[in-house]
Amino acid sequence: MEKFTLSESPFLDENNPTVFVTAGKGPYQNTVDALRHIDLSPVKGKRVLLKPNAGRLAKPESGICTHPQVVAAAIDVFREAGGIVSVGESPITGVNTLEAFEITGIAAVARQRDCPLVDMDERKFVQVALDGVAIQSLKLCPEMMEYDLYISIPVMKTHMHTGVTLGVKNMKGCLWRRSKVVLHMLAEIDGYDDKPLDLAIADMSGILRPHFTIVDGTVGMEGIGPSAGLPKPLDVVVVGADAFATDAVSCVLMGKDAYNIPHLRIGAERGFGVIDLEHISVSPAIWREFAKPFADPPTDISIGFPEFGILDENSCSACQSSLLLFLKRYGDVILDYLPKDTRYHFAIGKGHEEVPNNTYCIGNCTRKFKNLGNFIKGCPPVGSEILRFITGSPHVDEKDAKGE
Repeated sequence: MEKFTLSESPFLDENNPTVFVTAGKGPYQNTVDALRHIDLSPVKGKRVLLKPNAGRLAKPESGICTHPQVVAAAIDVFREAGGIVSVGESPITGVNTLEAFEITGIAAVARQRDCPLVDMDERKFVQVALDGVAIQSLKLCPEMMEYDLYISIPVMKTHMHTGVTLGVKNMKGCLWRRSKVVLHMLAEIDGYDDKPLDLAIADMSGILRPHFTIVDGTVGMEGIGPSAGLPKPLDVVVVGADAFATDAVSCVLMGKDAYNIPHLRIGAERGFGVIDLEHISVSPAIWREFAKPFADPPTDISIGFPEFGILDENSCSACQSSLLLFLKRYGDVILDYLPKDTRYHFAIGKGHEEVPNNTYCIGNCTRKFKNLGNFIKGCPPVGSEILRFITGSPHVDEKDAKGE
């Protein structure tokens, strides 16, 4: 098992983290204008990997994935600075990387610029050790050993499990294939009140801090993020070399406090970055005027669907989002196919010891209840497959697989 950590950012002034916010000019120009504030001379001659959030099959303006024009601007500016630029991603389980690039619009802007797209799941992982509280090793995509500079380009979103998902958490997309899910399956850690997932993300950030972060707030997502919430237009871009500082400023623009986001607080306490706004230089002086508070993710997803019981034990965001999107689109439809005098449940996640008989078990993590007869395989299954299973209808549309 290898020892590994990303090099220190050549853009970082540890004594004075600087963050720039631009707004009101659209995704491309906001990004270009923000990056003009940065001395990008360290980029010259370096291999640069842009890591957007393209982990799902979602169209531009959905608020789910990074806007393609933000990626386009990053390609142009980093190339202008002399960088050898590629765009890479390792999406959630069940999503094909190159298909995700196509549907998000990132493939089109990359083709226009003859910029390579990298499927970071294509080759075998590299296993590395780390001195973490919740995790002691990670399976990294091999590209993490091959580039000089890593640029995290997340979307500004709330998240059901972690409060927000921004530049720090976006680096989870550098973990190889299904190994991302492991972080959702961890047992409680003795002596710690924080969730194992938050501790694990903080552990990860000890070795996977990006060299630079570009937070895409063109259209964010609020509520049931990271993929089942509502689009939140903001038309802002936030950039900085300290991923924690950049996330902290982004939190304020979302109406949040980074100290209330466990993985950011824990990482900052360990010295991985700065979230104290008193120690962050933010420009322009009017940056707070760009804020638009984001609705929080619900604490209990059952509240929105009282007709059903939702049993969630150690699920990942992929299965959770698939179930939520399914119920939002088809919850009323399936009531016509279920007995009127019986309350049905949906179970997701690996942590169930038992489930009621009238339970649809969603995803491979619930396979041990297959004998109940209501197991729907997939990692995760798309909504159309769940609908087919319940209704028996072979002609339902496939729009949920395309993020429409």
